[in-house]
Formats: sequence, C-alpha cells, structure tokens
Amino acid sequence: MAKKAKSVIFSSSSPKSILSSLSPFTSLPASPLNQTFSQSMMEETVEAAESIIKKWDPNSPSYTKIISLFCHSRKEAKEFIRCIRDLRRAMHFLISQHSQSAKLVQAQHLMQIGMARLEQEFFQILSSNRDQLHPESVSSQSSVSSNSEFEDVMQSDDDDDDDDELKKAGESISKVEKAAALVMSDLKIIAETMISCGYGKECIKRYKLIRKSIVDEGLHLLGIEKYKISRFNRMDWGVLEPMIKNWIKAAKIGVITLLRGEKLLCDYVFSASSTIRESCFYEIANEAGINLFKFPELVANKEKKSSPERIFRLMDLYAAISELRPDIELIFHFDSVAAVKTLVLSSLKKLKDSIHTSLTEFESTIQKDSSKALTAGGGVHKLTRSTMSFISSLSEYSRVLSEILEEYPLKRNTRMLESYFTAPILEDEDNNNHAVSVQLAWLILVFLCKLDIKAESYKDVSLSYLFLVNNIQFVVDTVRSTHLRNLLGDDWLTKHETKLRSYAANYEIAAWSSVYISLPERSNTTVLSPEEAKTHFKRFHAVFEEAYTKQSSCVITDAKLRDELKVSIAKKIVPEYREFYGKYLPTLSQERNIEMLVRLKPDNLENYLSDLFHGRPILSGSSTSLSSSSCISLGCVRN
Repeated sequence: MAKKAKSVIFSSSSPKSILSSLSPFTSLPASPLNQTFSQSMMEETVEAAESIIKKWDPNSPSYTKIISLFCHSRKEAKEFIRCIRDLRRAMHFLISQHSQSAKLVQAQHLMQIGMARLEQEFFQILSSNRDQLHPESVSSQSSVSSNSEFEDVMQSDDDDDDDDELKKAGESISKVEKAAALVMSDLKIIAETMISCGYGKECIKRYKLIRKSIVDEGLHLLGIEKYKISRFNRMDWGVLEPMIKNWIKAAKIGVITLLRGEKLLCDYVFSASSTIRESCFYEIANEAGINLFKFPELVANKEKKSSPERIFRLMDLYAAISELRPDIELIFHFDSVAAVKTLVLSSLKKLKDSIHTSLTEFESTIQKDSSKALTAGGGVHKLTRSTMSFISSLSEYSRVLSEILEEYPLKRNTRMLESYFTAPILEDEDNNNHAVSVQLAWLILVFLCKLDIKAESYKDVSLSYLFLVNNIQFVVDTVRSTHLRNLLGDDWLTKHETKLRSYAANYEIAAWSSVYISLPERSNTTVLSPEEAKTHFKRFHAVFEEAYTKQSSCVITDAKLRDELKVSIAKKIVPEYREFYGKYLPTLSQERNIEMLVRLKPDNLENYLSDLFHGRPILSGSSTSLSSSSCISLGCVRN
C-alpha cells in the first residue's frame, strides 16, 4: 500500500519540482539558519532524518510495525514532525546551493516517505476519533488556541511525557474535552506540516471526504432530508405540522452544534491557510446548509394561501431562523458558501409574505362570517372563542409580528381606530411592539363590530344585551389573562369593563323592568284597598312568572358576573316585594284559595332568582308553570 501511495501521490522527481512544490505552499518563514548552515550541517540533517523517517516506512527493514505513530508514542510523533521540518529547511538550503546534488534527491525521497506516513496518520486520526471529533465535542471548545498544544511542545526541546501534555491541554476542561483538544492538535500539526511542505492537497482530500460524511450523517439523524417540490406540495398539513416542529429542533442542533462545530474544526486544523479553510468548509457544509434551509422556503411557498391558523407554525419557523441568523452569518461568512445565507434570507422573506397573507385572511374571515346560528341563552359564541384564542396566541409572537408589520403595514380604518384605541406607553425595549398593539386592537375592534351585528339577530332585546355581556366579558377576561394586557394596556380594559356594565344595566331594564314597576313604589303613602292589593299581587306574579320563565333559559358563563347580576336584580325586586307582602297579605286573610292568589313568599322569591343564568329553562307548557309547581317545590302561602 505504501509503494502505491509513493508512486501515485508523490510523483516529483527533480530538485526543481521540489522547489516549485515547496515555495507556493510554505506558510512558515524560512529559518534564518538557512543563510548560515554549512553544507556539512545540511547533509547531517538529511542523514539524521533518514534514520527517523525510515523507521516508519513500511518498505524499510527497520520499519516499526505499529499501526499509528501518534497513538503509539507522542514523543516519537513529535520527533517525527520535527525531523520533517528540519528536512524541509535542509531541502531549501540544498536547492539554493546545489540544485543537482545527490543529497537533495535523497532528501526528496525521504520527504515523500514522510508525507506518505503523515497522510496515513491524518486519515487514521480522522477515522478512529469520530467521537472526539464529533461536532458537539468540537463546539464545546469555545476558544481554541491558534497555536496547538502539540506545536507548542514542538517548539520546546523538553521531552515531556503524555501526562504533561494532557496537563497542558487545560486543567479546567473535562477528560472528553481534553481528548478532543489533543486529537485536534494532532490534525492541525500534521496539516500544517504537509501544507508547508507542499503536500496539502493529499490531506485535504482525505479531510473533506470524511468530515462531509459526518455532517451528512448528522443531518440525516436529525431528520433533515431532500424533498422533491412535487412531493412536498402534496403533503397534508397534518403531516407537515409535526415536520415543522421537528425541523425547528433539528435546525438549532444542526447550526449551533453540527455546522458550527465543523467550522471551528476546519478553521483550527487549517489555520495556516484561509484559502484551504474556505475550500474545505465549502465542500463539507455548503450542500448540507442548502438542504437544511430549503425546508422553510418550501413551507413558505406551500402556505401562501393557507388557512389563518397555520400562521403560528410559520411564525415558529421565522422566529427559529431569525434566532439562528447571527450564527449562520458567522458560520457561512466565506464567499463560497454565500448561497446558504442567500437561501436563509429568501426563506425569511417568503415566510414574511405568508404570515402577512395569513393576517389579512384572518381579518377577512371575521368580516365575512355570515353564520346565522345563535348561542342558546345569549351565551359565548364559538366565533368569540376562536377569535380571541387566535388573537391571544398572536400576542405571544409580538417580536415576529413587529418585524412583519414594519415591512407590511396592514390597511385599516385609521380614523375609526384612533377614536377607539390609544396604544399604551411601553418601556423602551418594548417600543417596537407599538405596531403590534395597534394591529391587535384593530382586529378586536373588527370582531366587536361583528358581535354587534350578531346581537341584532336575537328577537328578544334582553337576549341581545345578554349576548353582548357574555361575549365582551369573555374578550375582557382573555385580554386580562394573557400577554394582550401588556400590549393593549389597562385603559383598554377599563373602557371595555365600563361598556360591559352598561350592557348589563341595559339587560336588566329590558328583562326585568316590567317586574320592577308591577308593585307600588315604597315611597307611595297611599294605602291600598284589599281589591287593589289583590290586583297588584296578581299583576306581580304574572309579570314575574313571564320574566322568570323567559330568563330561566339564559346563561351567564362568568360566575362573578352571574352573581353580581343576580344580586342586582334581587335588590330591586325582593325588598319591594317583602314590604308589600308584609303590609298587604294580612288584609287578604279572608280570601278563599289565598295560596293561589299569593303564590310566593319573599324568601321563595330569592330562591327563584338564585337559580337564574344557568341555562335551565322552565318549559312554558309546564307553567301551569310557576303556579302549580311552586307550592310543592318552594312552599306556598297558607292561612
């Protein structure tokens, strides 16, 4: 295998060809000793190199049958590298002084053997240390010295043992990190040595092949794959949504760990040449980066006319890419991999377009809603629940929305909005949320206008008001309990709570005013005759029964509001009835069937009112209704 490597890879045969291969790739300045070394000293250097290099030549009788020089003895590995460097300096001197000398041919032959050995070592280290060179291990090396630990030792004449080298690798890092640092250091010193000797092409080819396979395998394990556009566009949303969630997780690992780690390793190993670093990283990571960021672009293209609910996964994608963008800019800063950054920018632009379209579609959906179905008892409409769920979820994406709205301000009735909403004064860091506050306030206003239209569909005016009470209460509760409160402000809440109380008062008047006026005013000093008292009892029971039967089907979903409204109604009815009952019941003691005439005691009346707003209607057919059932269930008046 060594013979083949020598004949195929290293074909230089003349001193001139050695000079041409050394000069362009030499990154280390020639030693000043090149000017002062004598011929004999250079020849001694070549002779010394021969004994060391041939020890590791498979074709030499003195070959040491050990698989890896660097694994066997780091001390001998350092000696081998030092020997190659000395041989290179000697060759420079010999070329300048005696370009046809036999020693130069001998030196060239030794250099070829040495480079073949280093190429083999380079390949073995890359292949057998996948764990230590895993991008996650490399990424943990937050700062790697530009001069490797191995090279620092090379510049010293001290022959420290392995324990000393590990100590120099850094006492503050873990054993795994130390192992990774040593492996990286070995690769760096081999690469620098081969490049400085004009043999960089051979180690670069090996490096690209192995590291690209690791990156490609890493993306595959993360679930990143190539998609045909036709196949992708046929995917249902149910399949696509979990893919988006997986991509977001995979992209973070792929960029911060996999690609960043690969960039760090590449920069470190080939720090001697920016051209080689760029070439290697392009071959390893360009295709991987394009495969990774093609997915969000495909999603954005597919979802341009999607249903509004899908906006949240689009914003998740946008937020994930935006968060990774600083890392992407650093990792793919080379011109050769600019296509990845271009694709990222294209994906963000297309996601913005799709998000903007979804926002427009959501507003249009509210305005176009024409469903005639009314909620039983004036309860919370399903449109209210879905709309406020959507808007409150939007509020959690205020940073993304602020960027979208900055570029795509949505059209709205400015005069109408200004009369309705004044954006709260936000902290300095939240000033970019102003546009979001205004936009979400506008969407709620559009929805409240739709609520007014739906309320008009109720034939009973009291139900219309109760419908508005329930639905606005739901809106207010949603704003108060979510991030919407920060965006809309307490003034918005106060304004709508006032409107809520106004609708509740209007409901009371519409539903219960006939009951309120059925009894004589307490301030009236006129004493009623028994006949007049009977008339008032009959009228009160009739209008109360009618109102109660109708309102028993109503519902108020908020417990606090429900209790407050019941208390308010009871305060207006029960005291008046209690006084009237106590004053005039004795005057009717001689009446026959008084239990049919005066069917409710004041306490029973309170019990009836306490059962309101749970949506449990009393059927009108049973209403022999309140009259026949009340004697049994609530207790009737008897002589």
